[in-house]
Amino acid sequence: MSDNIERIKCLIIGSGPAGYTAAIYAARADMKPVMYTGMEPGGQLTTTTEVDNFPGYPQGIDGPKMMMDLQEQAERFGTEVRIGMITEVEFSKEVGGIHKACVDNSKWIEAESIIISTGATAKYLGLPSEQKLRGGGVSACAVCDGFFYKGQDVAIVGGGDTAAEEATYLANICNKVTMLVRKDYMKASKAMQHRVENTKNIDLRYNTEVDEILGEQVVEGLRMVNNQTGEKEEIDITGFFVAIGHKPNTDIFKDWITMDDTGYIITEGKSTKTNIPGVFASGDVQDKIYRQAVTAAGTGCMAALDAERYLAEIETEEDIQKPQTRPETV
Repeated sequence: MSDNIERIKCLIIGSGPAGYTAAIYAARADMKPVMYTGMEPGGQLTTTTEVDNFPGYPQGIDGPKMMMDLQEQAERFGTEVRIGMITEVEFSKEVGGIHKACVDNSKWIEAESIIISTGATAKYLGLPSEQKLRGGGVSACAVCDGFFYKGQDVAIVGGGDTAAEEATYLANICNKVTMLVRKDYMKASKAMQHRVENTKNIDLRYNTEVDEILGEQVVEGLRMVNNQTGEKEEIDITGFFVAIGHKPNTDIFKDWITMDDTGYIITEGKSTKTNIPGVFASGDVQDKIYRQAVTAAGTGCMAALDAERYLAEIETEEDIQKPQTRPETV
């Protein structure tokens, strides 16, 4: 490594609602944050056509426009937003230690504190029609987008707790919900299974997979196939929801940060502190339950406040340890 490596006070990795909110608070606290956006500047909301449930937008707002607003607000207070991806890290395990991060496999920087806001990526089925119609009726978040299909017929694929919860959520606002489960049983808890089975407008289909999502510009129907008999069936729907899980974007941190068995970062109590002093986690990277823009933004605020307090404590400790000089006596 070069002797003139850039040293910064606060590094923010990731540029979704959590990262930008952390940046706003960190910049206002004079932490001079530097943000690296990652491969998807703005995060998952840049793939959402309209955000209707974020406070402060009574008429709703386009997802990419909302992220541009957040970026402008963060930059207004002095955040330096850089296009680039953190590809490797070396964390210090000592309180007050300096952490290192590599940008695009080429440039190393040093940071006194780091806020991880790399988010989680929704898992999709991988069908070309699914990718083509993302934003046109295909969604990985029923709570985010279900409202737009009020009174309509929709379908959801998945068999776990998330799928069951989202299916019942959709059933409250949609005319009919067709739920596709690949196996002959659900992985969801018994309580969630009973809730699905007892909801009259959920049509539960076991041993059923998606053959094709139909439509040119928007979702118009679904062709499904029974994986036991090979029988295919087409239904009319206007919305298709994927609930087969998320993958947290934490691979580069796995040798340093404590995570659960699915890769979500574990934070201490109600804080954003990780097991590494001076490294904090916010947003979907540490939240596998709510996964909403507003909750991500909330933890971004928390992470910046935690980082600010950490740096203040370090500076106070350094001042205490400085040798005291006695005034000269005459």
